[in-house]
Amino acid sequence: MAKLEVLTVSSLLELFNLKSAYYLGYALLFGSTFWVTFVGGVIALKALPRHQFGALQHRTFPVYFNFSIALTGGLLVLWHYGHPTLLQNISSPEVAEVAQAYSLAAVVLAQGINQVVIGPMTSKTMFQRHKLEKEEGKAYNDPGVSGAMRSLNRTFSQLHGISSLLNLGAFFAIAFHGLWIANKGVGNI
Repeated sequence: MAKLEVLTVSSLLELFNLKSAYYLGYALLFGSTFWVTFVGGVIALKALPRHQFGALQHRTFPVYFNFSIALTGGLLVLWHYGHPTLLQNISSPEVAEVAQAYSLAAVVLAQGINQVVIGPMTSKTMFQRHKLEKEEGKAYNDPGVSGAMRSLNRTFSQLHGISSLLNLGAFFAIAFHGLWIANKGVGNI
């Protein structure tokens, strides 16, 4: 028969350690990425007028990207701490601990590109499009929009597509890492 464990102040305090911090950090990262990628944006798109939706995304995404970068960076530091041979094998992506570090680094890179390059370009294009809609008195997708609007539409679509792919890639890298740590643990963290 299994021995029952009794909770004590001491046993509760033992819950606060780097391994717990890692798992909680991962849970926050996965949950926020899942929500932003598949749930929150869809709800906002359906609930808000397009210009308000764009303004919301313009304010929300920089916070999300910074949060994701900081949290993933912290996980990467802890991963390195728990895998002391990581740097010795860094050029061998077939080594499991290195592959996991690459997954985390890919998230930092993808979200960093979104934060610093693609996001600002997308917002700028969106606001240019809003301004041109007012000037032309037509929505961006009305028939007979100007060549300038068609050009902005094309640019916005390309930037939005790149941003979405980067974010989706980050989500899959995070999911891969989660599957790994669920089955193999986090090492000596």
